[in-house]
Amino acid sequence: MFQTRAPEHRRQKSPPAAAIRKKMDTMDSNPILNHTLTMDSEMPLYTQLIGIVKRSITSGEMGVGALLPSEAELCEAFHISRNTVRQAIGALEEDGFVVRKRGKGTFVADPTTRRKSVQYSFTTEISQMGKTPSSTLVNFDVIPVSPRLGEILDLGRDTKLYCFTRVRNVDGKPLIVETSYYPQDIYPNLTREMLQTHSFYSLLYHVGVVPFSAEESYEAVLLGDREAALLDCRSGAPAFFHQRRTTGENGRVYEYTTSYMRADRVKLNVRFQKGSTEFTRAVDQ
Repeated sequence: MFQTRAPEHRRQKSPPAAAIRKKMDTMDSNPILNHTLTMDSEMPLYTQLIGIVKRSITSGEMGVGALLPSEAELCEAFHISRNTVRQAIGALEEDGFVVRKRGKGTFVADPTTRRKSVQYSFTTEISQMGKTPSSTLVNFDVIPVSPRLGEILDLGRDTKLYCFTRVRNVDGKPLIVETSYYPQDIYPNLTREMLQTHSFYSLLYHVGVVPFSAEESYEAVLLGDREAALLDCRSGAPAFFHQRRTTGENGRVYEYTTSYMRADRVKLNVRFQKGSTEFTRAVDQ
């Protein structure tokens, strides 16, 4: 079999100097690439990248319609994997900060068009307080649906559920014990390892599961032995018991989460304004 050779000018690679100049031009034109990530931080790399992009947008460095660096450029500049970049961009798109256009790239979105959907991210919430979030996975199981959970999640008897418990830490100290239930079919190949390295909300986003509305409740309770041990406090200590039931854009209930929060470290604030109600949590040391 004969092989044809491409003309010499087609086989030549760009000289190193030209590649360096091109990279420097890109960094000069895109402020995102002038930042760095902290590899030894407890904050996940994708969360750090989200923060960089958000600050570049809210500070005015990146205006509406500005083109973000490509996935390859972000990987090279920050020495991170393509999967980390995709997690960050997916979360930014979910929050309405950027919009992806097929074949063209990712652009800064117009803030007036941001989707008014429910958003919840422990990592983002705590990071915005200037504190360091982290999570410890206590257990991960696939269980049959019980009559009670079937009623809450509107599921039939034969459905299997993911059930996992995490301790949510702030600045290295346990704050919340959180147990979540999800129908297995919404993300069939979830593993313990994936939960330890990824935000499950980001994974769901990439398969089209986006939160649209949520029902929440808070109760004042006393901690049992198990929850107290996980939260590093005494049994019988006061806590908030929190429940959340989340519905997707397609109207399906896909999440039920229960949490115990240390009442000595959490303060709940509600601000009423004409036409809206704002609810926030403050975390003490």
